[in-house]
Amino acid sequence: MDLQQLYRGGDRLLKHREALEAHLFGAAQQLFGLADTITLYDLTNTYFEGVAEGIDKAQHGRSKEKRSDCPLVTLGLVLDASGFPKRSQIFAGNASEAATLQQMLEKLGASAGTTVVMDAGIATKANLLWLKEHGHTYIVVSRKHARQFDPALATTVMTAGQDAIQVQRVTDEASGEVLLYCHSPARAEKDRAIDTRKTMLFEEALQKLADRLAGPHTTKDPGKIHERIGRCKQKYPRAAQHYTIEVKLDQAGKSVTAITWSKDPKQGSALTHPGVYCLRTTLTEPTDAELWKTYSMLTNLEAVFRSLKTDLGLRPVFHQNERRVDAHLFLSILAYILVHTIRMQLKVTGMTESWDRLRNILSGQVPITATVQRNDARTVHVRKATRP
Repeated sequence: MDLQQLYRGGDRLLKHREALEAHLFGAAQQLFGLADTITLYDLTNTYFEGVAEGIDKAQHGRSKEKRSDCPLVTLGLVLDASGFPKRSQIFAGNASEAATLQQMLEKLGASAGTTVVMDAGIATKANLLWLKEHGHTYIVVSRKHARQFDPALATTVMTAGQDAIQVQRVTDEASGEVLLYCHSPARAEKDRAIDTRKTMLFEEALQKLADRLAGPHTTKDPGKIHERIGRCKQKYPRAAQHYTIEVKLDQAGKSVTAITWSKDPKQGSALTHPGVYCLRTTLTEPTDAELWKTYSMLTNLEAVFRSLKTDLGLRPVFHQNERRVDAHLFLSILAYILVHTIRMQLKVTGMTESWDRLRNILSGQVPITATVQRNDARTVHVRKATRP
């Protein structure tokens, strides 16, 4: 198939996107007995090669591949607990994550009582209120609650990789929500490494400002110095919150003579509670382990995005026609549905390898033709396929 045939095929499929997605998810429910009680929702984006003129959805925004120099397009996916896509939607590259949730769930026709699992970026106050009003429950990462953790009050949950996570349950009487403060040793190590690096860079930036005051041609204007300190804080906000900075002036109050700082770790932050994060949910009956495992299903969605981008050609986008852009993303979703169906069938037999690994294994299945010349001058061709 040449590229033009592929593109025209994508155009035809795109016309029936909603019907195809509904049919394929219904078929997966019958094939695997999927329960439609949990909905995972998240967004990702991919970038264009080229200027993408005339494409309304091609907008500059925050790129998750660090390609904010390019126009972007955003893909929203709703999945069930197994990671099987229910619905997709394509948004502009600068779309606000929080503003897309209601539109997706309304188009999906999600029934009341469905549990929605989503990341902190989508879990705004307005979205959580909307979910409650429409009879949905939710599990999200808290955007506001300060970190706290008491190991004596925690229970231990084992991850799929047999790593121990400690979970402390707290009931918020005001909202009626359950707060789960989770401590992950692996995440604690990562938090410490990040804080160490950010602290070092922030202090180095402050030290450079302080050292420049001794130079003969460096501004000592208090307003300018405060602006530079503000830029340092803006660049390293994670570290800056723990510091008190004092700017000392001369007797006339017109020239900065020194910059000093002291570190006072902010309570409830990653610095004082490394590896701790808070989940909030309206579900009160499940155990701590059940709640944490339900939220951990969101990693299925992150795995979907990795597969789409690395294995299935989602990035980058070369098309300069909006219809073709939408078709390109939809073809990647259809490819993922096929891949996920294969992987779910293999999981039944105990094979849980990644698609990249499975593809390498299956690449050993090739046709081999043996040609035999007979005594009567006739030729016999024997064609067999190897077993992976």
